[in-house]
Amino acid sequence: MDILLVGAGLANCLIAARLFERRREVRFLLLEAGESIGGGHLWSFHEADLSADQRAFLLPFITYAWAGGTEFRFPGRARTLPGGYASVTPDRLAAVLSERFVTRIRTRAPVAELGADHVVLASGERLAAKAVVDGRGLVPAAHLDLGYRTFLSQEIALTRPHGLTRPLLMDAAVAQEEGLRFVRVLPLDPFTVLVEDTSHAEAPDVPVAPIRRRTAAYVAAQRWPVSHVVREERGALPLALGGDPAAVFDAGPAPQIARTGLAAGLFHPATGYALPDAVRLADLVSTLPDLSGPALAAAVRRHGIATWKRRGFYRFFNRVLFRAAAPEERFRMLARLYGLPGPLVARFHADRLTFADKARILARHPTVPPTRVLRCLAETRPALP
Repeated sequence: MDILLVGAGLANCLIAARLFERRREVRFLLLEAGESIGGGHLWSFHEADLSADQRAFLLPFITYAWAGGTEFRFPGRARTLPGGYASVTPDRLAAVLSERFVTRIRTRAPVAELGADHVVLASGERLAAKAVVDGRGLVPAAHLDLGYRTFLSQEIALTRPHGLTRPLLMDAAVAQEEGLRFVRVLPLDPFTVLVEDTSHAEAPDVPVAPIRRRTAAYVAAQRWPVSHVVREERGALPLALGGDPAAVFDAGPAPQIARTGLAAGLFHPATGYALPDAVRLADLVSTLPDLSGPALAAAVRRHGIATWKRRGFYRFFNRVLFRAAAPEERFRMLARLYGLPGPLVARFHADRLTFADKARILARHPTVPPTRVLRCLAETRPALP
């Protein structure tokens, strides 16, 4: 075996897909502890986040796509920004990969031990490989300073059409109960909507019962007659405020084991979106001339640290949001951001901000005193236990 991909979440699934597409000679095995691959989450991205080639690669996995722009609402203000938006469901991802290489996928295979050149399953079976990749998700990291975008989403079937034509990505004209709260609404088909109640929080806890009540009230306010809830998902996307990326990689099981996805800090620091980073990492791995364990781990480490360093502005933005802005005023920072020109907002999402963009985002902010902003300049490090 050339590569053992441990954990069949988004990042490792896309690495497997790219390897199968570009490097058929590479022998890999995708291992998942659960019943199915795909990670159990819905992932989304803006059209401008990816190159044309990357969007073509993702096309078979896309479950929902909207071409008519995206909507944002704040108290007294609403706007639609141009550009496409799309989402990938775990079921679709799993179906496509199973169709392509089902013999290279093993589910119900929890791992008891990871080594640089082997994996030991909970059953005691030992699998040998030239490289091991650990993609089992974000672990509590003492070296990261994080906030969270917590959410509870419900896919809701209606008894009559909802009438929506585009995604409502941020409805912040709702009660700001946690300091920064908004609702995302995706029209999945004429009779089905995904309603996601989201809060920026200091901890990853999701209070399910009160959010369900808020979701029901939100849906009732739209006058949508509910048939039933098709499915429900809850989670917490990390938002980076600071940290030491080298220490994160060095804290792994072994330096020769590559870490992917959230475990490698590969997510948009300000939005929590992970899909564009997962595609870029899959591109990188699929083009490496040396896929041996040490070479692969070193390449992913360099990529992760370089990406982290390049995104310092986003972590600064988050520190201002979480540490300088008063809780009841935090939503105004996002209202101002999403009131800026559409191309700038698109570059914010796509991680392509210019120096002028950054200056404009932070210039003369009406709700955060300059002295508080200045105190957020230094990169934070969490207090280690």
